[in-house]
Amino acid sequence: MTNPDRAIACRERVASAFDPVSEMLDSGRCEPLKAAVHGVLFVTMGVCAAYNAAAWLKRRQSHLAINAVIYSAALWWERCHIVHHLAACPRPEPVAPPQDHLSDAA
Repeated sequence: MTNPDRAIACRERVASAFDPVSEMLDSGRCEPLKAAVHGVLFVTMGVCAAYNAAAWLKRRQSHLAINAVIYSAALWWERCHIVHHLAACPRPEPVAPPQDHLSDAA
């Protein structure tokens, strides 16, 4: 096999290896997983916002206030993503309660 043929074969293997990831990134696929990823980021941004706000209250350095505002905006941004992904999740069909056939047996 020549070098160009090897390169083409290698590119094809790499492309096929990323197919599952590519499919996951399609809209409507793996939405709970995507919401969970944004949930982790939401918690991280919350910790950063709280730390910077507390540090600003103690030290009154302007960069801490700016950081707290930026992290708070990031919280809103991540919340929007979480809501978007959860809204795209398919709704489960309602399950009818089991019928009690033994109610008049007594």
